[in-house]
Amino acid sequence: MILITGATGTVGRPLAEALIARGLEVRAVTRDPSQAGFPAGVEVVAGDPSRPETIAAHFKGVRAAFLNSRAIGDACAEFASLAEEHGASRLVALAAYNVEQDLSLQPSRYAGDRNRECEAAVESSGLEWASLRPQVYSSMAAPLWAGQLQAGDTVEWPYAEFAEAVVDPRDVAEVAAHALATDDLLGRKPVLTSHEALTHAQMVQVIAEVTGRPLRYRESSIEAFAARIAAMGLPPELAASFIARFAAFEGRDPELTDEVPTILGRPARTYRGWIADHVDVFKEHA
Repeated sequence: MILITGATGTVGRPLAEALIARGLEVRAVTRDPSQAGFPAGVEVVAGDPSRPETIAAHFKGVRAAFLNSRAIGDACAEFASLAEEHGASRLVALAAYNVEQDLSLQPSRYAGDRNRECEAAVESSGLEWASLRPQVYSSMAAPLWAGQLQAGDTVEWPYAEFAEAVVDPRDVAEVAAHALATDDLLGRKPVLTSHEALTHAQMVQVIAEVTGRPLRYRESSIEAFAARIAAMGLPPELAASFIARFAAFEGRDPELTDEVPTILGRPARTYRGWIADHVDVFKEHA
């Protein structure tokens, strides 16, 4: 049995499907099982991974667990200890490519991710472990830009020429399944990317080409960007971290790796492919 935290999330849901496809038993932890909507074969259980005591009973028969750092939050070390106590032998963490950078340059931290702590927890657990370090998800366009694109044809965002090495979250999920099911990645921290680096403006151009819409990228002031982040209900620290990251790495080529094709034995999915598969998200609303 493999236990998944963050099971209804960007990586967790395709991970459950990938494990089922491998013929493995899957137990998905979610705060609201009634809304989970998993395919047949996935055992859905209620619990809050950020309070590990609420899922202690769900470790029965579990040999490996997937730790989503946002789902578990500040309880990563406690979660790992609980897994070991109940007989699990392997932990796979979902961290990030920037886990070793200054915390102020890690925007996802201000959305709840605890990538550094999650990776440290599995590495020091005494169990078999792997930690995945994905670059920016292709799906970032949905939460950050979909609202603007549903309202009009312009994306207002700063640093138009800032380049990101994106990765499809479905590829991350398949690598996670490989790490949970085989010994190939034990003790490793692979950085996961696609084969391409795209600037923010190029990302919007791809959305335009896929949707057939005349989209534009308008350079946003820092003040307007901070106001937009606040309007999305996100903390001001998140906007500050984004700006600090953009300023620190402006003009640098992001790291591209061949980990995804090497591990999965096929080419990495593309940003264009993710947009095409989720095109309805970017349609203008009447």
